[in-house]
Amino acid sequence: MAKTYGFDTLQVHAGARPDPATGARQTPIYQTTAYVFRDADHAAALFNLQEVGYIYSRLTNPTVAALAERIATLEGGQGAVCCSSGHAAQIMALFPLMGPGRNIVVSTRLYGGTVTQFSQTIKRFGWSAKFVDTDDLAALEAAIDDDTRAIFCESIANPGGYVTDIPAVAKVADKAGLPLIVDNTSATPWLCRPLEQGATLVVHSTTKYLTGNGTVTGGAIVDSGKFDWSASGKFPSLSEPEPAYHGLKFHETFGPLAYTFHSIAIGLRDLGMTMNPQGAHYTLMGIETLSLRMERHVANAMKVAEWLEKDPRVDYVTYAGLPSSPYHDRAKRLYPKGAGALFTFAVKGGYEACVKLVDSLELFSHVANLGDTRSLIIHSASTTHRQLTEAQQKAAGAAPNVVRVSIGIEDADDIIADLDQALAKATA
Repeated sequence: MAKTYGFDTLQVHAGARPDPATGARQTPIYQTTAYVFRDADHAAALFNLQEVGYIYSRLTNPTVAALAERIATLEGGQGAVCCSSGHAAQIMALFPLMGPGRNIVVSTRLYGGTVTQFSQTIKRFGWSAKFVDTDDLAALEAAIDDDTRAIFCESIANPGGYVTDIPAVAKVADKAGLPLIVDNTSATPWLCRPLEQGATLVVHSTTKYLTGNGTVTGGAIVDSGKFDWSASGKFPSLSEPEPAYHGLKFHETFGPLAYTFHSIAIGLRDLGMTMNPQGAHYTLMGIETLSLRMERHVANAMKVAEWLEKDPRVDYVTYAGLPSSPYHDRAKRLYPKGAGALFTFAVKGGYEACVKLVDSLELFSHVANLGDTRSLIIHSASTTHRQLTEAQQKAAGAAPNVVRVSIGIEDADDIIADLDQALAKATA
């Protein structure tokens, strides 16, 4: 029987072996664009997808491949593809599934940039998105039509920390014969493994918790390897002959790795949304401490959320770890290690008080990022969700009186003290 390792062991060792050439223990940064072929036959076999190997770093690179293997292992997937950002990962995830006139059904509770990407940008490809509250399973089912090719949601939604009932959404996807794509950025595989809960694909902005130190952007797509791409005829890119590879059928040829191979051989080849090897190196190092960091993130978030909820200057707190949250029971059932470290709270005094709060904080950094070791804050209505209407802002959990916090791994008492002094100035 194959030996199975725990999460903490895999986050250090998966995908990484001592370098065979030098014995280097840390994965080297293979800072190269191209790789020498053994001979003409070897080159032809690589280009025909008859042999796996390195051709050109737009497609594959050993440092990036080590990261892809580590993320796939931690998520419990068959394979993964790394790319240049979380936004790139979303387009890459849809690319093998979509075509002009096709649509996706997506959660209303999504990061503002994703709302814009899905409501505006993908129209340029002839794709469209239907936004549905994923808690309303009947509405979710009703939104699916003959042109729907996927359902998309976030495990722990940014900005409000709302937790999705992935098994329930997955049942709707299964019934319709569609893949469920889950953005697991905010939860990370330490808190949630969507593939075990019925998802087909997982996407990450590796920029956030996986790297954990705010140094590089990156994205990843992980495939469960369990979806039958040939069953319905809806996914011809994977089930039908591919003209660029002499009529090769990806699903028939590569089986559980069909989606991963397609994303490299066609997605990265033609879209070029490639992760650079140095970025992959930073992320590999970050993942080595993922569980340790997440444990502290979650503990701090709980302590800070409890303090904020009792504070008279605060209207409400959206953290699903709090018993007052409507999603508390769901979080305990599906996310037993905690509800993440991302949430929002409403400040008495509205928009102006929020802006003053942000400007008065000293320990918190005012940035458009999350998942850093540092505590971060942003007033979404004046920044990340600025392009949305007030109704869309409220639907996304980013109303004008709300700030989003990503609680870091500092001393929790110092985080609370900083919020305390800033709230005093903001509501004076």
